[in-house]
Amino acid sequence: MRTKQQYMEGLGKMKRNLYHNGEKIDRLDEHQMPCINTIGTTYDEAEKPENADLMTAKSHLTGETINRFTHIHQNTEDLHKKQDMTRFLCRKVGGCIQRCMGIDGTNAIYNASYEADKLNNGATEYHENFKKWLERFQTEDLVGCCAQTDVKGDRMKRPADQVDPDLYTRVVEKKSDGIVVRGCKLHISEASVADEVLVVPTRALRPEDKDYALAFAVPGDWDGLKQVVTIHNYRERKHFPRGFMPGATDSYIIFDDMFVPWERVFLCGEYQHGGALALLFALFHRHSYSGCKPAIGDVILGTAALAAEYNGIQKTSHVRDKFAEIIKVTELGYAAGYTVSDLGKPEVYMPGVGFMPYGPGSYIPNSIYCNVGRCLTGEAVFHETEILTDISGGVPATFPYEGDFVNPETKDLLNKYLMRNPDISAENQAQFWRYVGDMLCSATGGINNVGNYHGGGSPIMESIAITTQYDIEERKELVKGLAGIKD
Repeated sequence: MRTKQQYMEGLGKMKRNLYHNGEKIDRLDEHQMPCINTIGTTYDEAEKPENADLMTAKSHLTGETINRFTHIHQNTEDLHKKQDMTRFLCRKVGGCIQRCMGIDGTNAIYNASYEADKLNNGATEYHENFKKWLERFQTEDLVGCCAQTDVKGDRMKRPADQVDPDLYTRVVEKKSDGIVVRGCKLHISEASVADEVLVVPTRALRPEDKDYALAFAVPGDWDGLKQVVTIHNYRERKHFPRGFMPGATDSYIIFDDMFVPWERVFLCGEYQHGGALALLFALFHRHSYSGCKPAIGDVILGTAALAAEYNGIQKTSHVRDKFAEIIKVTELGYAAGYTVSDLGKPEVYMPGVGFMPYGPGSYIPNSIYCNVGRCLTGEAVFHETEILTDISGGVPATFPYEGDFVNPETKDLLNKYLMRNPDISAENQAQFWRYVGDMLCSATGGINNVGNYHGGGSPIMESIAITTQYDIEERKELVKGLAGIKD
């Protein structure tokens, strides 16, 4: 396994293909450092002996100890530990840990590449190619992101029916030594600080959509790949720094007639498994959400409780009721994720068929509970923000700039008049309201809410998955028997 410093050294050697706000930037640009420090936590914590059981695993390919973020789940215990690792790390950084995309993408492709080879009766070597790629990914302890979401164009039309065929990522040419890819994937978290970009389809596909049934992996600085990067950082502080300054990035990844050698291609034209791969990545990623969203719930609850204490209203009944709302969603989301892990098996749910074996034997999360947990917690995001806003009052929105707290003409007056709870120092109260202002009133705070709502799939997508995969007919028959209805 490598260290955070080695991770950064690797980023420093990559070619410049990042575009940000009209300029070309390096991966170690100062604006990217909060995101790099966030991901760096996954390396720092893995080095600690007390975290070994949670943060590391034994590779099923080599038998060596690897970072769990590069592991293929071999049993239900692996799924449990992945969820707990995610919650543990997200609590450390106060939000998204930014590295789940890689583990979720690798686990999805591991299974779909195997099934695609079966479909082709051994004519392809997708799975063996992927295992070779995966062994290097594990041995070098690389950071991966997963590029799934396409631009999609006219949402009422399927990929092959678009006026512009490039609005879904596709193969434009097949050669003896590889393929040429064109298209754009967007909203791709941490791509600008990832070693490798994994690409998977975004939806179910028809025979006429076969050129869009595509999965591959390339380095983040691969020739023909451009990234237009949005960076999400909180406002820098000069005088009163945060305890931890998190950061995030997202990219529009543009494949400009990019060549990919066959050894890096894991699906190409097998439309029957394009949709399955899309659903598998979503499923694994929603399972990660059952770790990160409870951690975010922990942060929101702690913030709300401190806001109540600093405002002197912590003992009022309506405030306690609001705490209970946050706790219920947080722990129900975690409980759903725990059930997801416990019911995991080497099977996927096929609508109209039921559970069936899929892949070479690695463990896949249970779909129903995965979607239930993600939908429940995703829909609660803005309500939890509303609760925090209610308890905090207007202070975070109008709080003075930090410079006013070091200006000798205003410092003492501000410390005098911001006092609410006499048991808490003015300095600590001021530092807390700066933190709440970051959460509620900053651009990055708003972006986090949108990400927490849509990340891993919007609630409507989980609702669709739940209703199409749940056996409603069996429940109808149950009630007919209870009611005495005879067909």
